[in-house]
Amino acid sequence: MATMESLIGLVNRIQTACTLLGDHGGGAGSALPTLWEQLPSVAVVGGQSSGKSSVLESIVGRDFLPRGSGIVTRRPLVLQLHKSEQGMEDYAEFLHLEKKRFTDFSAVRKEIQVETDRVTGRSNRISNVPIHLSIYSPNVVDLTLIDLPGLTNVAVEGQPETIVQDIDNMVRCYVEKPNCIILAITPANQDVATSDAVKIAREVDPTGERTFGVLTKLDLMDRGTNALDVLEGRSYRFKYPWVGIVNRSQADINTNMDMIAARRRERDFFSASPDYGHLASKMGSEYLAKLLSKHLESVIRARIPGISSMINQSINELESELDRFGRPVSLDAGAQLYTILELCRAFDQIFKEHLDGGRAGGDRIYAVFNQLPVALRRLPFDRHLSLQNVRKVVSLADGYQPHLIAPEQGYRRLIESSLNYFRGPAEDSVDEVHFLLKETARRSIGETQELRRFPTLQAELAAAANEALERFREDSKKTILRLVDMESSYLTVDFFRRLPQEVERGEGTSSATSDDRYSEAYFRRIGSNVSSYVGMVSETLRNSIPKAVVHCQVREAKRSLLDHFYTQLGRKEGRQLAQLLDENPELMERRQQCAKRLQLCKAARDEIDSVSWSR
Repeated sequence: MATMESLIGLVNRIQTACTLLGDHGGGAGSALPTLWEQLPSVAVVGGQSSGKSSVLESIVGRDFLPRGSGIVTRRPLVLQLHKSEQGMEDYAEFLHLEKKRFTDFSAVRKEIQVETDRVTGRSNRISNVPIHLSIYSPNVVDLTLIDLPGLTNVAVEGQPETIVQDIDNMVRCYVEKPNCIILAITPANQDVATSDAVKIAREVDPTGERTFGVLTKLDLMDRGTNALDVLEGRSYRFKYPWVGIVNRSQADINTNMDMIAARRRERDFFSASPDYGHLASKMGSEYLAKLLSKHLESVIRARIPGISSMINQSINELESELDRFGRPVSLDAGAQLYTILELCRAFDQIFKEHLDGGRAGGDRIYAVFNQLPVALRRLPFDRHLSLQNVRKVVSLADGYQPHLIAPEQGYRRLIESSLNYFRGPAEDSVDEVHFLLKETARRSIGETQELRRFPTLQAELAAAANEALERFREDSKKTILRLVDMESSYLTVDFFRRLPQEVERGEGTSSATSDDRYSEAYFRRIGSNVSSYVGMVSETLRNSIPKAVVHCQVREAKRSLLDHFYTQLGRKEGRQLAQLLDENPELMERRQQCAKRLQLCKAARDEIDSVSWSR
């Protein structure tokens, strides 16, 4: 079975590790798992001038806290008490001053003030970054207390306007946690109903199961009055009985009254008091320290299994997150080049999966080709091959010499001008596929988890991919325009030879005017023949344009998207490679935080495993 000392010492060691690695109570919150909030602690809460500092010094048996008017405590003080062997000298250690031992407790007071000013400046601002102080003495019990700034209702001169709310927020950050034991300090010579400590304790712990009430300054109450209603649980009741304390007077403090003597005088006060004599065994600072220590030990014992489970869960979560972040970048140029190539291959694989159907994306390119026939049917051939335009083109092609049998030049001009319309849909197909490929490359970079660490490499990859896709687009445009031009350059003669041949009939010429050499039906027939030929070419281009686009753009993107980038990469020096692997500062900071928090959780797990406790 674990002893009280081993369990409280266990939590002390874990709290120390938490503080060192930036996990401490009262912070603004973090997305990382917090171990501090799982650890039982005792938070000392009270209004200014409530006797809070005197209670802490009575428990410790030493004068060590700064005193004065206004806000004296401006940072949380995590006070760990360690019971040492009899005969050993009292000493103190600060976590921020490694291996420096204080035996002069006036120097401890001064260091608390200096360390407070270091963070808050010489102002009345407060900070939630704690000061961590350990005191070793034969005259203490193992206990951890967190001294918080005194609650106040009014900001005085020299204090920030938000000071009242700032202090309230800080105190609540600690006392709202279900693992926090609240030590509510209230002076007996004031109306308990107006106590700031009692008020906030009742709000965050309405059942009173986490709160210990402490009445200070019992010796300063008006003659003929007492605090028995409170101490005997008839008013302002918590689950646990209130404890009365008799503080040293200001005169005692000024004359440096010995703490041992002060404790003796406190015991004598309760023993000799006609009002409180029957409660004497459960009053005083010594009793309060033992009560808190015993209660803290029982809470720790009950919470250890849950804490252990939470730690193991946090370790798994943090290790998984670190796996997603990847390891820190090597300083070796060869390793850096290998890392870059691996990242490029990961991106390239995702890009291909989008095109091949493993991921969404390729279907959108197919949709472009499905729309091509629609675009071709919408071309204005009806207008271009209208009777009026056919007559005009054929007549202009004949010049001064009418054609003899068939208007070949007219046919050619009508066909060539008609085929020119195919250039628009062909180029549109190229541009639309280019847009989709660029979008696919952008998405693939975003989906390459490992790349998220390296914004510079992401930008370089995006630029290289876009540059390559631009080249592919230019090649594709040249190819599909050549397909259209080839159709214009060489007409399929057999198509026209299969058409019914027109034989000039003399009887129609006598009635024709000089401007209108042929009948309307004749020009309609020419327009119809050209339309049929254009339709045949449309069917050909309908199939060949997608083939050309896929060959010149999609296939090339899959095959050689980063070839030019690889060539440039091989010419880079070590410094340039390192620049490509400049990590995203936010992700780098997050990884460092995760690594520190993982270190903390593993240390806490080892600490718990080193202690056996009864279940």
